[in-house]
Amino acid sequence: MDYRQLVIDSGIQLYKSGLTVGKWGNITIRDFDTGNVYITSSGMDYNACKTEDINIYTLGGDLVEGFRKPSIEKNMHLSIYRARPDVGAVIHTHPLYSTVFGVLEEEIPAVTEEFAQLIGKKVVCSRYALPGTDELAAAVTEGLGSGWAVMLPNHGTVCVGKDITAAFEIADVLEKACQVYYMARTLGKPRIVSDEHVQAMYDFRRNLYGQ
Repeated sequence: MDYRQLVIDSGIQLYKSGLTVGKWGNITIRDFDTGNVYITSSGMDYNACKTEDINIYTLGGDLVEGFRKPSIEKNMHLSIYRARPDVGAVIHTHPLYSTVFGVLEEEIPAVTEEFAQLIGKKVVCSRYALPGTDELAAAVTEGLGSGWAVMLPNHGTVCVGKDITAAFEIADVLEKACQVYYMARTLGKPRIVSDEHVQAMYDFRRNLYGQ
């Protein structure tokens, strides 16, 4: 598989989906065969990137191949991969509605069925830390835990998955849930899916859903 091209295509998808603005946000994909991580470059237009603009790193942060300055969140991505051997892709988004709740430092409960099925009971906010710092890497990895997404106060959101398709699915479902929760709160008191029903749907999605 051409992981470098996949990172570029995913960056274009990130921008077109409205999950980020401008050149913000970043993406990494892990090659499970080698353990190496492919990462977007700092401040580059996704539409202008070529395969040689994507650097490759070991989990320990050593450069394997590439010449570009990587995303400033490289250490955050690598920290997540080291803590989560099940994760094959990480997307750091800068979306609208989940950022609103990040600014409020409010967690998002299960307000839609697809949220319950894919994400579980809730998505929390990490501790605040400056972008690109080791403190942010530690805060995001801790906040994510064994989950699939975490919101960064005053910053954005990080979503993970077994591959890039799964990570995008998490990002889309979370952003929709945040929008639904925001709109529902303007009209009344939202109904939250019970923990019992969340667990039933979460288990169903992983064990019985699909072909």
